Amino acid sequence: AGRVIGSLRCMERHHPAAPHWYLMTLGTDPAAQGRGLGGALVRAGLARCDAAGLACYLESGSVTNIPFYQALGFHLLAEIMVPEGPSFFPMWRAASALRSTGEQGL
Repeated sequence: AGRVIGSLRCMERHHPAAPHWYLMTLGTDPAAQGRGLGGALVRAGLARCDAAGLACYLESGSVTNIPFYQALGFHLLAEIMVPEGPSFFPMWRAASALRSTGEQGL
């Protein structure tokens, strides 16, 4: 329990204070990866963020996901190295980023 609370505290120190939507969890079954399902799901959510005029924040648990999110307009804020635990990668996307990258949503 102490490690979990410590991890949450590390992540909270990097969490933005500005109003935003928080993209919590996204996963695609490995057998279905590469078909654009995850991207379509995220774009639909980001379209709602844009309609609300809000930014979006997420914490990726894998460095390999960073290019996926960057292609959707997110930028990497930091690497959070949890003592005796995993690394997390907080990312931020301004409200207009989806439109400026040429993505069209669903």
